[in-house]
This record gives sequence, structure tokens and C-alpha cells, in this order.
Amino acid sequence: MNRFPGRLSYSLILFVALFCFAANVRPVLAQDDKPTAADNKNDEINLDTQLYLIVGTNQDVADEKLPAVLDQVVRELKASLPFKNYRLTATLINRVKSDGRLSLRWIGGPLLASGAATNNTPSFNDFKIVSVKMFEDAQGRKMIRMDGFNFGSRIPVVTYNGVASNGTAPPVINYENTGLTTDISMREGQPVVVGTLNVGPSGDAIILVMTAKRAMK
Repeated sequence: MNRFPGRLSYSLILFVALFCFAANVRPVLAQDDKPTAADNKNDEINLDTQLYLIVGTNQDVADEKLPAVLDQVVRELKASLPFKNYRLTATLINRVKSDGRLSLRWIGGPLLASGAATNNTPSFNDFKIVSVKMFEDAQGRKMIRMDGFNFGSRIPVVTYNGVASNGTAPPVINYENTGLTTDISMREGQPVVVGTLNVGPSGDAIILVMTAKRAMK
């Protein structure tokens, strides 16, 4: 016969309470714990990015040699788009940290030579990437993801309203907004066509080509 029923019951309740408390405890990191080397690996990577602005047109243009890095891209464009000529209008080179972001805004010469009356009618351009990150795909290949890729431009376009008394039509210049927003992934160092923007009455198109690779130390 138990001579201490009250004490035994109290001990049993205390044991159950301590067991339940231990079962719900979660490990907590000390405030001075520092990220591991694996956590910081992306902070050590810088990426060199290049955005090429190519114009596709059926008009006669000077025979300009495009960079060799775009040879494969141009062959693919000629096979899929009905333009006779392609010319490079701008190359934007920037460096950004992996897990970083990029934003540019600039005023440049007319992207479409046939669309502007003079060189005094520039294009207003905006380019940004919300997040750039290097990662490995299932095959172990180095890939670069760009979230929130956005390019926008206000392009001068010439129109004509009637004929003046002297027989010449005065040009009227209007600005046309065009742009593209998307998320993309690409292999490191391999140029990819991000998209095309048809602009102006001539039917010309701006073609966006992007490439990125790890920066040299």
C-alpha cells in the first residue's frame, strides 16, 4: 500500500508537465550566430550584363558588322522574322551583384533612324531588373535568372498632316510609348532574345537581346 499518495500524484503531474514542455521546445540560434560560407556565396559573385538593342528593318541600311557574340542570334532572327536587315543601335554594359538589382534611365539618339525628323528628337529609355541571381539547374549548369526584366522607350515618330501651300508637307513629331516586362532565365554567357517591339509606321522592330556572365576578378 502506498504510504505517500499525495506526493506521488504531485510528482507524476510535475513529470508530465516537464515532458510536454520539452517536447515543444524549438532550438533557438544565438543572436551573435553568423551566416555560413554557403549563405554568403552569392554575395561574392558579381555579374557582367549586356543588353543589345537591335533594330530589324526592311529598309536599306549601311552594312554594319554586328558583334561576333550575336552571330547565332542573328541567324535565328533571320530564320524567324521577315526583316531584310539588322543593325545594332545600342549596347548597355553593367555590373550587378548576384541577388542584386539594376536600374537605368537615359536619353539617347533616335533608335529608329526613319522615325525621327532630326537628331534633335531623342529617345527616352528606361531599363531595370528587379532581381538578378546565379544558380545551378538540375544538370549542374550555371544559369542566371532575371526577375522583373523591364525595358521601356518613348520613340519619336514622324507623321504628316496635309500639304502646305508651298507644296511641302510639314512633319509632325509624336512620341510613341513601347515596352516589355517579363521574367527570364538563361545559360551563363549565352545571348538570348528577350522580345521584340514593333514600332512606327514603317514596321520596324526593336529586338532586345540579353546576356550575362560572372565578372572577372
